Amino acid sequence: MSNSETKTDVILIGAGIMSATLGTLLKELVPEWEIKVFEKLDSAGEESSNEWNNAGTGHAALCELNYTTEKPDGSVDISKAIQINEQFQLSMQFWSYLVDSKLIRNPQDFIMPLPHMSMVQGKQNVSFLKKRFEAMTSNPLFQGMEFSDNLEKLKEWIPLIIQDRSSNDPIAATKIDTGTDVNFGALTRVLFDHLKRKNVNIQYKHSVDNMNRTSDGAWELKVRNGSGNVERHTAKFVFIGGGGGSLHLLQKSGIPEGKHIGGFPVSGIFMVCNNPEVVAQHHAKVYGKAKVGAPPMSVPHLDTRFIDNKKSLLFGPFAGFSPKFLKTGSMFDLITSVKPDNLVTMLSAGAKNMSLTKYLIEQVLLSKEKRIEELREFIPNARIEDWDLVAAGQRVQVIKDTVAGGKGTLQFGTEVISASDGSIAALLGASPGASTAVHVMLDVMNKCFPQHIKEWEPKIKEMIPSYGLSLMENPELLQEIHASTAASLGLSKKELAYT
Repeated sequence: MSNSETKTDVILIGAGIMSATLGTLLKELVPEWEIKVFEKLDSAGEESSNEWNNAGTGHAALCELNYTTEKPDGSVDISKAIQINEQFQLSMQFWSYLVDSKLIRNPQDFIMPLPHMSMVQGKQNVSFLKKRFEAMTSNPLFQGMEFSDNLEKLKEWIPLIIQDRSSNDPIAATKIDTGTDVNFGALTRVLFDHLKRKNVNIQYKHSVDNMNRTSDGAWELKVRNGSGNVERHTAKFVFIGGGGGSLHLLQKSGIPEGKHIGGFPVSGIFMVCNNPEVVAQHHAKVYGKAKVGAPPMSVPHLDTRFIDNKKSLLFGPFAGFSPKFLKTGSMFDLITSVKPDNLVTMLSAGAKNMSLTKYLIEQVLLSKEKRIEELREFIPNARIEDWDLVAAGQRVQVIKDTVAGGKGTLQFGTEVISASDGSIAALLGASPGASTAVHVMLDVMNKCFPQHIKEWEPKIKEMIPSYGLSLMENPELLQEIHASTAASLGLSKKELAYT
């Protein structure tokens, strides 16, 4: 057993998209800082960031109906869609900067242009979609969106979904061609390759067992390597970006900000089409509406995906339940996350979410035939032999006490928890996560390095021209950024090649 100790400036726990983004930002801003990364698996981007473990939508709120809600007066609130779209634009600008600076080479390795669509059935839903379309197209962020309830037009847009449809229910869709498919696993690996070239010390098969404050305010981590030996590593700043594993590490830090917080794990299953003839008939991400009583993370969608230079078709996700916090986690993850300080919060969440628990158990018990029946609401002539089941990643939804929701409120989103002195930060939660990684990491830097932000600002603005500005309120800048990111990321010319 070794007890060697090393000191460094920054430690990143977890080799996913969040650590990759924070490490890349910091290396551009303060190249002289020493950064270490510890990942318990044997390569980068293998858990939540992996391309088979998330939807790769490039969440720009162009198609996700759960980001726009109908208010009691019948109008549609698009404020969350605006917020998420603005955040995704930051990611696009940062990726463009990395490509333009020759820091990463082939954007088509991780991003492809792909229309984003919303589709609904039934008179009431069609009326909602029309109102949503009108609200969104009055905003510069969503220019170029089209609406149609004409079957002939829909047949052009989504032939696989419209053909052989016997229902007389009204059907409508919106379509916007500036959507993307993002392979976050590939992007994570590209960023870690770049960080390696920048002398960032990346240690795979290294698990963080514990952490403690030192007398001078730094953090000492107890790290177990692949041989089972223990190493001690000290850093002035620690970022916990371990996906579902972040909650346990946050609890081990003992910071007061991490108290009264719990996590609720949700698993997912996708259906993947393995028939090239079927795959060739669909070219879009099409999001539907969640069933009444279903959680937001189970919104059904039929997605074209580009994985390993191959076009695939995925449908899902079917939600499920496993007590693991990571796909490679332990069956005891949930129970060991319950502590004296979050017990009441967790029990309250359990009592409030009985219907969600029931829904998840029902989803787990669905047979493949039942899943195919749900798929047929999208593809009426879907054949069981064309589709395989694939387990998606685990998501751990944050549970905390809030003013609006009271004790044990289940949060759907991404949250940064940081110590008051900025020495440690943890990322918890789920979607839209990866898509908004740049925004979230800028938030981490603002909270944890307030003394440096002013001197860093010119460089941040060079990397992300709209930093500190609202694109919605600056339509000329928005147009300029749309054009430059599309050119840098190779999105404009490919769009013509694929449609």
